[in-house]
Amino acid sequence: MERFKWTPEPRPKFLVNGQVTGTADLPHAIQNRAFLYGDGFFESVRICYGKPQLVPFHWNRIQSSLRAHKMDASGWNLFHFELALHELCDANGIDEGGRIRLTFFRDGGGRYTPNTDKLCWIGEAEKLPHCEFVLNEQGLAVDVFPEMKKLQDSLANFKNISASIYVQAGLWAKEQALEDALLKNTGNHIIESTTSNLFLVSNGVLYTPGLDGGPVGGVMRAAIINLALKEGYKVYECNISPQEMLRADELFLTNAIRGIQWVARYRSKRYFNATSKELIGLLNAGITR
Repeated sequence: MERFKWTPEPRPKFLVNGQVTGTADLPHAIQNRAFLYGDGFFESVRICYGKPQLVPFHWNRIQSSLRAHKMDASGWNLFHFELALHELCDANGIDEGGRIRLTFFRDGGGRYTPNTDKLCWIGEAEKLPHCEFVLNEQGLAVDVFPEMKKLQDSLANFKNISASIYVQAGLWAKEQALEDALLKNTGNHIIESTTSNLFLVSNGVLYTPGLDGGPVGGVMRAAIINLALKEGYKVYECNISPQEMLRADELFLTNAIRGIQWVARYRSKRYFNATSKELIGLLNAGITR
């Protein structure tokens, strides 16, 4: 008789302030300012072929986010940051596709006024089924979320932990049987979706909401702008209205994890996806392996 052999599943590993650790050493939620006050921001990093992608873009946005949130992150640099991401992937056996979520929050206590500006950050990783960015076969259906508008303030361009408007917009999209919802700012311009930055294509020219309108300054947004310019596209940052949406030939969304997702329908308008296909092919050609 063959003897039963039990093989325990590997326990996930995390980063705490750049050090790989187990679940038992994670900060307690009830004692940190991320949970109590939403005092922080987060970052999502795509893993392709076991390698973190667009790390310099992420590093630059993290530094900008830290300055905007008035957090002290002295004593670390890009080299140590990238090394920590690689160590987290190795510790979790991610050698193909995956994603890392990094959460940054102010350490210490205090109430609304903190008693320190020292940084604490946590990283967690999970596997994804694809090593490269995959364009969605079925185009997304979207519409504008009507119930709330995003403020154009000094923290608008960052992925803040306090994200109620995105949660409410996501719930609304689900109720409407849509794949995503588009958000407006207080100037009534369409600036982004619940998870992504927004691009329109008209007559071969790319248009995307400017950062002064309040969208998140997406890493993939910056990468696609650079890639498109390199390939000879004209790219304009401008205000987007519902009328421009209806006049566009194509509409696509970008974020660091999915890359590009094309939109097939906005209200009565239907879109093509030739530009999305071309750009995601170029994006995959530049993957760090």
